[in-house]
Amino acid sequence: MDRGLAIVLTAVAGGLIALQAPINAELGKATGNIAAALVSFMIGTVALAAIVVLSGKAGGLGSTFDVSWYYLLGGLLGAIYVANALIAVSAIGAGGVAALTVAGQLAASVAIDRLGLFGLDEVPLTPERLLGVALLFAGTLLVVR
Repeated sequence: MDRGLAIVLTAVAGGLIALQAPINAELGKATGNIAAALVSFMIGTVALAAIVVLSGKAGGLGSTFDVSWYYLLGGLLGAIYVANALIAVSAIGAGGVAALTVAGQLAASVAIDRLGLFGLDEVPLTPERLLGVALLFAGTLLVVR
């Protein structure tokens, strides 16, 4: 994928994630929070299944268990995020959930890059990267405050 297109699509996806917590929280008022997370994942699962089948990539599912066990935890991590976000949004708002999510993602990602975890190349921890993390945390504090 072209780098410019990847940047635009990722920014759009980030904007869509900001919608997720308040939408799920409203669903949670009708179903209960954990049930809302389940409904959210069920709809997402159906959508992804359709994408896999329509793209002709269903054959790749046969290799699912040919990886280390921890590579299968992505769905669990997503479920934890969705459940937490739909509960937390009523206490800290959509902006707070988004800001803290991005701050947590950036801090963890910088550490993952530095250590070269999960098959990624090691990326040095430079003063610029540390400043970027610090500025994001400062912005997060201003949003959550």
